[in-house]
Amino acid sequence: MHIHILGICGTFMGSLAVIAKQLGHQVSGSDKNVYPPMSTQLEGLGIDLMEGYHHSHLQPEPDLVIIGNALSRGNSAVEYVLNKGLVYTSGPQWLAQFVLHDRWVLGVAGTHGKTTTSAMLAWILEYAGARPGYLIGGVTNNFEQSAALGESSFFVVEADEYDTAFFDKRSKFVHYRPRSAILNNLEFDHADIFEDLAAIEKQFHHLIRTVPGNGLVITPYQDSTLEAVLAQGCWTSRQQFGLDVPEEVCNLLAANGGVFWNAEMACSHGAEFEVVKYGQGSTGQVLGRSLIQWQISGRHNVKNAMAAIAAAHHAGIDVATATAALREFKGVKRRMELLGKVEGVHVYDDFAHHPTAIETTLEGMAAKLKSAPEHSRLIAVIEPRSNTMKLGVHQEDLVNACQAADMIVWQKPEKSGIDFQKLLADSATPAYAFDRVEDIVRYLEESSMPGDHIVVMSNGGFDGIHQKLLQALSYSP
Repeated sequence: MHIHILGICGTFMGSLAVIAKQLGHQVSGSDKNVYPPMSTQLEGLGIDLMEGYHHSHLQPEPDLVIIGNALSRGNSAVEYVLNKGLVYTSGPQWLAQFVLHDRWVLGVAGTHGKTTTSAMLAWILEYAGARPGYLIGGVTNNFEQSAALGESSFFVVEADEYDTAFFDKRSKFVHYRPRSAILNNLEFDHADIFEDLAAIEKQFHHLIRTVPGNGLVITPYQDSTLEAVLAQGCWTSRQQFGLDVPEEVCNLLAANGGVFWNAEMACSHGAEFEVVKYGQGSTGQVLGRSLIQWQISGRHNVKNAMAAIAAAHHAGIDVATATAALREFKGVKRRMELLGKVEGVHVYDDFAHHPTAIETTLEGMAAKLKSAPEHSRLIAVIEPRSNTMKLGVHQEDLVNACQAADMIVWQKPEKSGIDFQKLLADSATPAYAFDRVEDIVRYLEESSMPGDHIVVMSNGGFDGIHQKLLQALSYSP
């Protein structure tokens, strides 16, 4: 079967293309923007990529067109599919129908941390010899590809709350029907499709309704928004995880809920912590401890790890094996990925789409730098590219999100609801804003110093700023 994917370079659709290829289909695809790392992965698999959305890409006619949620009515390729009566479906529907229908699905949902947690969980299962299938919205460093069919009943899927397609406005994750469901967190996002937080909560409760009674729902301790969702009804057993929760609280939660997972932090930046499993009893009891020292930093990643360990345990993986796997976890591309060091200046790439993601990443990096022998400046270079940020919804949150940095450099989108003049004036950290990437590169070339750590934050290609910056720094006098 010839499958053509519209929006193929998106993190989800690109991973879908990998699985379709593994199923033996002929796969091609179109996208408005074709850029690494997804384009590199797909081209390496022999998948034909085409720039733009042209009628010619659908000639000769494919047997099936999978339409990504970034495309809407009015798009020339979409209109061609409808006018010609071509067979089409959505990515989540195709995945559910042809891949997930007979699998033990482990779904990872939440506003933040989905990709990293999914990658951790898939790696734990792989390390344990379970040979899982997986679909992760990014390219991981422990796997050659972002998706695989696997060789067992287990399938890990990044469960996104964004809508399915222009013809199906439900969240993607309602299609997946997980047996093990991680709900990492829940905040307001995607203001382009959700009116308010209540609208997102409704979709999350739809997800909870699909988890079977013999499944498991895993949530963080004291997340008021998720507690409100669960209060609407939950028909499945539940486990919680937390960081540095007092022992007496852990015992109480374990006694009431069966199992509670606690991370005892050995350092502020999260490079070392102990996983403690509390089990059910009259007063609760410690059922196991295991130390993790790893390459990853940030309290948010410790939380991601705890959720992954709990889900893997539900699938039969013991704590010692899970923690051993995480000691070898190498992270995900575009999540604080070091791209290069030039003249003493470190340049990182980070996929940031929300103020909380920006804040937790910068706080983790700042804590790590403070523990270094010599002090280094942390410079955040941010493209507020997500629809929600561009609308100006998070104006005040963006001010607070960046305070762990020593300097902030903003790229101003062409059309934006953000008041950059106010954003700069309200910032307690030195902040600057530029219209063009070239101006940002020139400014950083002139102002950066040896020892600086520059974190480039965007959920898009950012006009190739990473390599432009590395090249400019290499030619600095």
